[in-house]
Amino acid sequence: MRRLPVSGWIGAVIVAVTVLFALVSLVWTPYDPVHAMPADRLLGSSAEHLMGTDRYGRDVFSRIMAGAQITLFVGLVAVGISALFGVPLGIAAGMRRGWAETCIMRGMDLMLAFPALLLAIVAGAAFGASTLTAMVAIGIAGIPGFARVARAGTLQIMTQDFIASARVSRVPELVIAGRHVLPNIAGVIIVQASVAFALAILAEAALSFLGLGTSPPDPSWGRMLQSAQASLGSAPQLALWPGLAIALTVLGFNLLGDGLRDVLDPSRSRR
Repeated sequence: MRRLPVSGWIGAVIVAVTVLFALVSLVWTPYDPVHAMPADRLLGSSAEHLMGTDRYGRDVFSRIMAGAQITLFVGLVAVGISALFGVPLGIAAGMRRGWAETCIMRGMDLMLAFPALLLAIVAGAAFGASTLTAMVAIGIAGIPGFARVARAGTLQIMTQDFIASARVSRVPELVIAGRHVLPNIAGVIIVQASVAFALAILAEAALSFLGLGTSPPDPSWGRMLQSAQASLGSAPQLALWPGLAIALTVLGFNLLGDGLRDVLDPSRSRR
């Protein structure tokens, strides 16, 4: 197994810092991230307010820290939904082949025609715009990606001799899937999860920016970008900080995913 490359370590550090911010904000932030203080509105960066304040006087650094909670929570739930449904479907398609594989994969192709944004608009119209509807929409949109990756990995595993031995021994298909297939494709699933996490963060920020995700006054990074539009002329830093947080976090997960792919992908390790 290859060692994690430098870019992977950089991504891991960025992700670790984001997780640290989210955990610390559960128990402490410099200021209340949702409490408005009109007397301190639109202050610049200082020792008292590291990233300044917004047009309601709320500390931007505190809101960035608290926003990391929502960002990671949305990513975890969305990726969890995608993997929970996508991986079993992909394994089933790779193991059963024939009409079962055709039905499953054509269904995945059909789902690809409905991006997360469209699903979120439909869910928001039906159930109201919220973090929950955004997470579900992003999770459903990510199912085909996990199904395709799981199917490709399963097809490779099914050609191995130990799978043939298990079938000759009349081991149940469900046991083969859980004991032999899933552990052997765990590496590619982990890589897919890290990449999907980055996409989920970006999608949540976009949905919140459009008013289809986290509702105010909760400090979502996408919602902070939307609120900053009204003050771009006088306080452009209000858009800089949440935009930088989104960009760095997405970059971190992408770099980590690329690094894990180099480590866990057997075809790369043989080069």
